[in-house]
Amino acid sequence: MPEADHLQRSEHAVEVAHLLAEVANGSRDAFERLYQRTSSKLFGVCLRLMPDRAEAEDVLQEVYVGIWHKAGQFDPARASAITWLAMVARNKAIDRLRAMPSVNRQSSVDVAESIADPSASPLQNAEAWNDRTRLDRCMQQLDEQRRGLIRTAFFEGITYEEIAQRIGSPLGTVKSWIRRSLLQLRACLES
Repeated sequence: MPEADHLQRSEHAVEVAHLLAEVANGSRDAFERLYQRTSSKLFGVCLRLMPDRAEAEDVLQEVYVGIWHKAGQFDPARASAITWLAMVARNKAIDRLRAMPSVNRQSSVDVAESIADPSASPLQNAEAWNDRTRLDRCMQQLDEQRRGLIRTAFFEGITYEEIAQRIGSPLGTVKSWIRRSLLQLRACLES
């Protein structure tokens, strides 16, 4: 399965690069397909940087407007297509953050003590490590194919439809496998 995952990721990367080239030539159809293939991943980039979901949605819209106009600047010799797209999203989000009024930048030094530390406490780090260890243990209880489906769906942001196409199985079957796997994971984590 790892070789198949790598092959599928390579095929996805080639497809995204091809779509970017078509977008650079003005193809609206390619732009729509590019959005379908990459928007969940780029939205994740925006969400990680933006303090508000609505702001992240606005930034994502700006990202795709920028991609429409700048797709010709993509250079496959310098980066993969998804890396280039993620950098466009990251840069747009950072630009938006810099343009936003910041209460913290305008506050005096006297209020520094009242500003919460956003980093995790040692207790939160320990709990997160424990949760991760339990999740890893429970994931290992799934068979290899189901484990791969869960990782693909939830860590790569791939839709169920795309997964079904990738593995050549009916959409309903993929949904059932993922639903049963999630139930198995929940039961394991709750025990």
